[in-house]
Amino acid sequence: MGRYREGHLKEKDMTIREAQERVDQWIKTYGVRYFNELTNMACLTEEVGELARVMARKYGEQSFKEGESQDVSEEMADVLWVLLCLANQTGVDLTEELQKSIEKKTQRDSLRHIHNKKLLA
Repeated sequence: MGRYREGHLKEKDMTIREAQERVDQWIKTYGVRYFNELTNMACLTEEVGELARVMARKYGEQSFKEGESQDVSEEMADVLWVLLCLANQTGVDLTEELQKSIEKKTQRDSLRHIHNKKLLA
């Protein structure tokens, strides 16, 4: 799976549920309150755009502007942060929902990609 090494856990690693709890605690301690859901949706869109900009420059044909962030990992973490906020404020357990999504994709696509000639070329 890309550059991520499966089974490579560090002491500071956390589960998705723990991440949701840490973000919730941070918001309650430092953030006063969550922005409303629509504001956070706009923030998520903004963060995805920032990630897209870095990806286009790092892996695509565009070049970086002087002083522009080149850190893909930071932008991915910003996207995850806002997604965790949205999950918390809408009552979504992302651990449970990700497990359901993996099961759904496995049932639906278990042979689809294996037989995709475009992927085998």
